[in-house]
Amino acid sequence: MATLYVVATPIGNLNDMTPRAVETLKGVSLIAAEDTRQTMKLCQVFDIHTPMTSVHRHNEADKGRQIAERMAAEDIDVAVVTDAGTPCVSDPGWGLIEAALELNIPVMPVPGCCAAVAAISVCGFDTRAWAFYGFLPRERKELRAALTALLQGPPIAVVHESPFRVIDLVEAVAETLPGARISLSCDLTKLHELTVRGTAEEVLEILHANPKAEKGEYCAVLDLHAVPAPEAESTAQADLSLEARLVECMCGGLSLRESQEKLTVAGEKKNAVKQAALRLKRLFADEA
Repeated sequence: MATLYVVATPIGNLNDMTPRAVETLKGVSLIAAEDTRQTMKLCQVFDIHTPMTSVHRHNEADKGRQIAERMAAEDIDVAVVTDAGTPCVSDPGWGLIEAALELNIPVMPVPGCCAAVAAISVCGFDTRAWAFYGFLPRERKELRAALTALLQGPPIAVVHESPFRVIDLVEAVAETLPGARISLSCDLTKLHELTVRGTAEEVLEILHANPKAEKGEYCAVLDLHAVPAPEAESTAQADLSLEARLVECMCGGLSLRESQEKLTVAGEKKNAVKQAALRLKRLFADEA
């Protein structure tokens, strides 16, 4: 009977490739790879000559259905792999797996490396309850909202981040989640693997002092046990326009520029605040 194997591959150190993973990739009729060029390099190292096809985030829904239907029709085994780590953990794979299950094709895991689990194992926090969130939003306001929402889940949150945005992430954690601790891992299992731990402010200092901080891939484990629950924002405050909030700040003694800066720091988009300030200036000019 046709079987789909979900095969984990190394995240950096090729010695982490398991004998079972090699045996599986050699024994199936087809490898569904996120990027055939990357998987080809892996196959060359382990003398694997199985045919490959590309199944990635942008085609996995349709391509997954096609492969699953072929598996059922031809009674062949297939292995799904991604560039590194375990498929479906912040990586493609679900489209093919979903299609296989709909056709009653067994899906079997061939476990191995997973960056999130590796980072958790060395963080030193109480990780009896945790959740994985993949990549958080890029925009500052959305990022802060996503970080605040983490407080509704388990006290340990695991996220991935690009080296080009990792400083922004840690800054947002320091501003949004006071009391949070971070275990930040970079290039896990690779030659220059590094994990730093501390408060968000301490980790931020380490990043600023590291000239190579913008290299490698990051996995952050956030310890939220000591973070106080956020105060509920009143509906009236949430419904205020930017103009009204600017006026409210000015009534508190701030200048218009200072009021703009306050709303920007609070997570509002800088351009939107600027436009609201311009509308206020025009309104004041018309009334003068």
